[in-house]
Amino acid sequence: MRQNQYFCNVIRTSQVIKVMKNVKMYEPTDKMIALIKDDYNLLQALGSFGINLGFGDKTVEETCAMNHVDTHTFLAVVNFIVNGCVNHVDDHQIDVRTLLHYLDASHAYFLGCQMPAIRRLLAETFDAHDAIGHLIMKLYDGYARDIQRHMKYEEKTLFPYVLALLEGRTMNDYNVETFSKHHGATDKTLRELKLMIIKYIPSDAHRNNKLTNTLYNIYNNEQWLKLHAEVEDQIFVPAVRRLESQLKQNSVTQTISSMVFKSGQDNGDALSDRERDVIVALVQGMSNKEIANHLCISTNTVITHRRNIARKLQIHSPAGLTIYAIVNGLVDISAVGL
Repeated sequence: MRQNQYFCNVIRTSQVIKVMKNVKMYEPTDKMIALIKDDYNLLQALGSFGINLGFGDKTVEETCAMNHVDTHTFLAVVNFIVNGCVNHVDDHQIDVRTLLHYLDASHAYFLGCQMPAIRRLLAETFDAHDAIGHLIMKLYDGYARDIQRHMKYEEKTLFPYVLALLEGRTMNDYNVETFSKHHGATDKTLRELKLMIIKYIPSDAHRNNKLTNTLYNIYNNEQWLKLHAEVEDQIFVPAVRRLESQLKQNSVTQTISSMVFKSGQDNGDALSDRERDVIVALVQGMSNKEIANHLCISTNTVITHRRNIARKLQIHSPAGLTIYAIVNGLVDISAVGL
């Protein structure tokens, strides 16, 4: 028994190694036609990226450049589709706008081409008096409505949100986690439909050929929908998370910059030129009397200026005024005794 288990493990290990050796990660210098020869399922992906047929013997990079498609993002999706799950969480080269176009075009292809094509095949298989056929069509139409509702939600809610992020705007009532938590598989009804046809639809040779053709398309659509959801989960969602994070960092940076470089504004009050002169003198270590003599004003006027400076800047200590003066270019750091 142990010996048999050992040989099973050896076989499994050799199979894994063989699969790993056969994995092909496509690169910008590969011919585009080679991708299609290796996996014809990539034809749909090309169309969704906006790459039309007729690219000759051009490389992936040349074809993408000719069609204004980001090469890195294109290859990330292609290698994911061909080779399975690849972690893109830290891939900062992913272009979100390219992904957005790809997903939107994929929706249009699925809703406008693939789903109607399957319905036509089903309709050709059943006649008007076929009760079971009628129920099958009803099941499919329910599935179609669910898929359309899901994709239209993304187009009306998620995609505009991502576009806003790309433009530097945020929406306080939404983030990509809201989408990710509710983004489940929507193909359960399709699997049920497939089983109903296989198990319960009686058929002669003619109908069997039509049903087989329909099932083949349903299986293809099931696989396509699974890959589409995985591209969203594994590539698109992490990319949007990075965009959200970057926007938050930029917002914090701008806030800090505004606080530091607001040039002493408080309630609309900016420092006067004389108040700036007082700050420079204070930073240089002068006393109130020395400042008064230096600026040809009274000591009481110096005290009033200092009181106004503290109110406007909310800075009271000599160290704080020194930092303010250096940051805002009132004095050179080399001229300050630290």
